[in-house]
Amino acid sequence: MKRLIIYVIVLVVLGAVFLVPDIRNSLKDMFFPVATIEKAVHIEADDYDIDLQGINVPSTNMKNFRNKPVFLNFWGTWCPPCRKEWPSIQRLYERRKDQVDFVLIAMEDQEPAVRKFLKENNYTVPVYIAQSPISEKILPKVFPTTFLLDENGRILIKEDAATDWDSESIHQFIDNIIK
Repeated sequence: MKRLIIYVIVLVVLGAVFLVPDIRNSLKDMFFPVATIEKAVHIEADDYDIDLQGINVPSTNMKNFRNKPVFLNFWGTWCPPCRKEWPSIQRLYERRKDQVDFVLIAMEDQEPAVRKFLKENNYTVPVYIAQSPISEKILPKVFPTTFLLDENGRILIKEDAATDWDSESIHQFIDNIIK
């Protein structure tokens, strides 16, 4: 009798795993992260169309960063968590600027405040101020918000909090996407 109950429980669990899509997908994402990358949100060509006023680099359009891996960060000088993660972003930039394009967009900020912040801290990461609307797909709801986009425009990482961007796990992740 106990054996029959165990078989029934096993069959119910297996049935749930195979027949309930949400359970199947969450297990698939947990054990096979490549599946998560395949389902990643794509940034389309129109989403890249953002005029960017360069603060410490020439002005450009976000379209010029298509077909390349991009570290895209939305921040503000007024934002304490943004300021907290800046040193790790600078270190990541110094180590990875030849493999990944860096686009940091100052939001709700004035150019003089951004220039002063960069100068006082000797930061050299490319910083811009958006001069045209930002697509809803990447428009941040909180600050800082950071995306790591692959060369196909897939959002591989989206982080809505201050993060240590110079960690070994981030470097390993970048190594995997630039191969």
